[in-house]
Amino acid sequence: MTEAASSLYVGAVVHQRFAPRRHRLRYRLYQLLIDLDELADLPSKLRLFSHNRFDVFSFHDRDHGDGRARDLRDYVRETLAGGGIDIGAGKIRLLCMPRLFGHVFNPLSVYYCYRPDGALAAMLYEVTNTYRERHSYLIAAPPPNPVGVIRQTCAKALFVSPFMDMDMTYDFTVDRPGDSVMTAIEVRDRAERPMIVASFAGRRRVLSDLALATLLFTHPLLTLKVVAAIHWEAVKLFLKGVKIHRHPPAPVATVSVVPPTAA
Repeated sequence: MTEAASSLYVGAVVHQRFAPRRHRLRYRLYQLLIDLDELADLPSKLRLFSHNRFDVFSFHDRDHGDGRARDLRDYVRETLAGGGIDIGAGKIRLLCMPRLFGHVFNPLSVYYCYRPDGALAAMLYEVTNTYRERHSYLIAAPPPNPVGVIRQTCAKALFVSPFMDMDMTYDFTVDRPGDSVMTAIEVRDRAERPMIVASFAGRRRVLSDLALATLLFTHPLLTLKVVAAIHWEAVKLFLKGVKIHRHPPAPVATVSVVPPTAA
């Protein structure tokens, strides 16, 4: 029997701010990699995990995409089609945090979108802010199919932090999930100066009830701690005198379609 692609990645998130004040944080974190084709069958294999139902760990389709309670695969394929990308029956794998006792907050969810032959077709980066706004950046994989680390760039479209203005660029650096996974975003200002680098790196673990139960003790109340940490770090930045920027309206478009950039 082929091992399921869905798995756990356990590691840490690190933020390094360079300007206008230096600031660094590091927190232990885990994420689920969910093959959306396997999602409906996962609850039958796991006692601690449910799909679109309350459980210790769960995944709800409405926590992602356009927020509607529908098959997330349909949303992703429609989004890809809107960017002129057709993956047919290719795999879609999502790296994100699950709900924990009904609560979740994912600042960044990453979709790896593959063609049927296994070639990477596109990346979809889904950003959610603490104002309950969400925006995604769709970037086609550069031809030929990249090997190893993938680097992609786009303009910032959604207000995320009150300590960062809007005239900025995101540089994404990711590798495809295997024994380990890494996702990173470098944020540059209009003068091309690096302002902050945020990254997650984790090692793969088999997705099992034992692994999930272990995380309850090693990473208790993770999703609540993520929100608490965001506000605690904001207090520290405020005390350091970092300027607060006005929150502009969310973009009308929910997805930015970005031309592919070289790997």
